[in-house]
Amino acid sequence: MDIRNFCIIAHIDHGKSTLADRMLQGTGAVTDREAREQTLDNMELERERGITIKASAVTVYHTFDGKPYMLNFIDTPGHVDFHYEVSRALTACEGAVLVVDASQGVEAQTVANAYKAIEADLEIITVVNKIDLPSAMPEEIALETEHVLGFAADESIFCSAKTGQGVTELLDAICRKLPPPKGDPSTKTQALIFDAIYDDYRGVVVYFRLFNGKLSVGDKVLMMGTGRSFTITELGKFTPKMTAFKEPMQAGEVGYMVANIKTLDDVNIGDTLTRELDPADDPLPGYKEPQAMVFCDFYPSGNTEFDELRDAINRLHINDASFTYQPTSSEALGFGFRCGFLGMLHMDIVQERLEREGKVAIVQTAPTVTYEVLKSDGEVMQITNPADLPDPSQIMEIREPLVEVEIITPKDSIGDLMKLCGLRRGIYRRQQFLSETRQILDYDLPLAEIIYDFYDKLKSMTSGYGTMDYHLKGFVKDNLVKMDVLVNGTPVDALSVIVHRDKAEQRGRALLKKLKKQIDKHLFEIPLQAAIGGKIIARETIKSVGKNVTAKCYGGDVTRKRKLLEKQKKGKERMKRVGTVDIPQEAFMAVLDTGE
Repeated sequence: MDIRNFCIIAHIDHGKSTLADRMLQGTGAVTDREAREQTLDNMELERERGITIKASAVTVYHTFDGKPYMLNFIDTPGHVDFHYEVSRALTACEGAVLVVDASQGVEAQTVANAYKAIEADLEIITVVNKIDLPSAMPEEIALETEHVLGFAADESIFCSAKTGQGVTELLDAICRKLPPPKGDPSTKTQALIFDAIYDDYRGVVVYFRLFNGKLSVGDKVLMMGTGRSFTITELGKFTPKMTAFKEPMQAGEVGYMVANIKTLDDVNIGDTLTRELDPADDPLPGYKEPQAMVFCDFYPSGNTEFDELRDAINRLHINDASFTYQPTSSEALGFGFRCGFLGMLHMDIVQERLEREGKVAIVQTAPTVTYEVLKSDGEVMQITNPADLPDPSQIMEIREPLVEVEIITPKDSIGDLMKLCGLRRGIYRRQQFLSETRQILDYDLPLAEIIYDFYDKLKSMTSGYGTMDYHLKGFVKDNLVKMDVLVNGTPVDALSVIVHRDKAEQRGRALLKKLKKQIDKHLFEIPLQAAIGGKIIARETIKSVGKNVTAKCYGGDVTRKRKLLEKQKKGKERMKRVGTVDIPQEAFMAVLDTGE
């Protein structure tokens, strides 16, 4: 049987998952009775938010020109924070279906994903989707795709994932245009592990793409990276449910295997599977390690123990290899983990998945980025936590990460966006014409200035039509300083931030005002201070909870009242020395507010 392996790529909300639904129905993999919207988004969180978080692989069968074809395809996420999922999916395919919205046109992630597919040397079919919308302009959008990306407009396929129009033509085009897999079933076995999940009853279930050779139930397989070997007890495909197959799998096929893998450490995403008795000479290239952009700490809270949090993070990491973690500790919060993410949405999703799937309660510190520090002895060190900065006398310079940001925006919003980028210390690069109504702006911006609310502000300034994509350019030195926050005279390392010296005082004042609202009143007065080194640059005071101790003192000499107030004052002083301040979760996130 002929095989075609491809993935569906697009900007967020251009209809990838709906198109996947129609393809499942069009090939009979899902009956009309079983069909539901976003069939492949089977995570509760994906359905709630209406976005794809995990790439989902599925196998369907289609007949073209009287011949049966096996189509293995992967529905990928569209958001910039999940680009690692997309790059992993592209490695496992020979072709890609690039979906463009017929009313929105080419957007930032359309461009980024198309270039990733070109780099991976894939055959690309362009699809103009949502042609049933009243505002659809399929011909203009096809021309725009040709103008921006160079794909011939007359070869674009017009379809509507909602009504199913044009889906059969797309399936035929996939069979006709996309190349078959190059693998050879008669050579030594090489299979790429592209994903895995942990099942309480079956252990780790490994998802793989077979590049060369064969695999059968009962084969003893070797993980080339970890050196561990296992016996396959079940082989199967996603159709779209997990379905076990008795027949051996041939080169080019995609599926899953169960092999009594008990511990998560035995499986590495990107590792190569081979047969133990006749191992391959070399492993497959695998995946590049993802570059974490945003870091924050997770600490257990409530009834959650450190060990429970560690188990939950381990389990999630096997299913989402794009976040990194290592143990850390803080005086204020105890033992926890320093985690690295690809962006703010990714961080938000990981936290929510840990709380739901791992059933743990978490305190999360404010996100920061990686900084490079050049010390006076010439050593360059990377830090992800402001608390790890060396003594100021040893610091020659602090460098921050700079990203190249590409913004696609309506013409009317260009002035507002340029002002926003200027406020965020952006350096203007160029402006490109995209169509009559839209243009592309290129800026270099410090990553620390865009991780929090830049995307939200961009969306509100462009009435939801602006889109952005960014990638790391390198590290540049600037006039950066560490600002400590003292609560009741004690520095709280989880609240310290690295800021530009020119903005330090403004940031300090704004931060303390936010903290004052977030931290509850205690029985004693709490001073909040922002400091650079030994110099206090801002201060706020949280007043104590007042109790009217003179209420029982009616009439009589005023000295009696004064005596009671003096006694209360002494009690509060003593309480301040022994009392500790409870800092809520919201206070750690207040660090992010830039005070604009």
